[in-house]
Amino acid sequence: MRWRGGRQSDNVEDRRSQGGGGGLGFPGGGPGRFRIPIGGNAGGGFSGIVILVVLFFALKACGIDPIQVLTGGGGLPEGGQITQDEQTGAAPASDEVKQFVSTVLAETEDAWKGIFQSQGEQYSDPTLVLFTGQVRSACGFASAASGPFYCPNDQKLYLDTAFFDQLERQFGASGDFAQAYVIAHEVGHHVQNLTGILPKFNQMRQSMSETEANQMSIRVELQADCFAGVWGRYTAQKGILEQGDVEEALNAAEKIGDDNIQKRMQGYVVPESFNHGTSQQRQTWFARGLKSGKIADCDTFNNPV
Repeated sequence: MRWRGGRQSDNVEDRRSQGGGGGLGFPGGGPGRFRIPIGGNAGGGFSGIVILVVLFFALKACGIDPIQVLTGGGGLPEGGQITQDEQTGAAPASDEVKQFVSTVLAETEDAWKGIFQSQGEQYSDPTLVLFTGQVRSACGFASAASGPFYCPNDQKLYLDTAFFDQLERQFGASGDFAQAYVIAHEVGHHVQNLTGILPKFNQMRQSMSETEANQMSIRVELQADCFAGVWGRYTAQKGILEQGDVEEALNAAEKIGDDNIQKRMQGYVVPESFNHGTSQQRQTWFARGLKSGKIADCDTFNNPV
């Protein structure tokens, strides 16, 4: 992907120097949060309480005030030493990642503004928040283990860029366009929010069973994949894509399918628990958006998925 030298978005909020944000909220992120699954469990219930109790005493034994950590006062980072970046509040030394995500975000802005204008609508840019470890959003408190996510309550995308390393090492999905696909997918949720799809889904699932909500969630997620494909077509028309880029995105879509993740994490699949779509479904809908470039062809609600 030829991203260097491109316009960089001003809508990037860098919280990486804040050392994790702190604060109380919903474990693993609050309701209404739409994320890329990475196979982790956000925790909760009795086991979560036990972990918190153990953590409380472990912090006390290390001379760290747990109350300060929980209320946002911080604490020592992993390794027990404060880095120069945390002392000064400066951004991390290497900002190539920030330059990359800022450029990709700018490309999504240009694409969706043009698409919305062609339909007589106005596109409102989202903000992309970079964080390390954990973060507070308007949808609650989330850790990096939850993966990248979009919060419709504040219209922000949240990304711990360590996810890119995990995407490559753990899932075998390497390449800059694979990373761009992740960002474009979350921007796809923003498009759904602006067009009223997410608010309607959040309202509907309050009266749904868990199985019904999962099935509807799959359609929401596959549409976001399709919207990512629509953006991919726009970048291709601009001559930004390089040979192998589309394959990188399709490979990433395959690696983070519900069936693939469950096989990797637990050795078997439970289709009733799928909430993002299978590998084949995710690849199919991304490819559909890429081929068409039209929002109308991303209707996962009135077509078989």
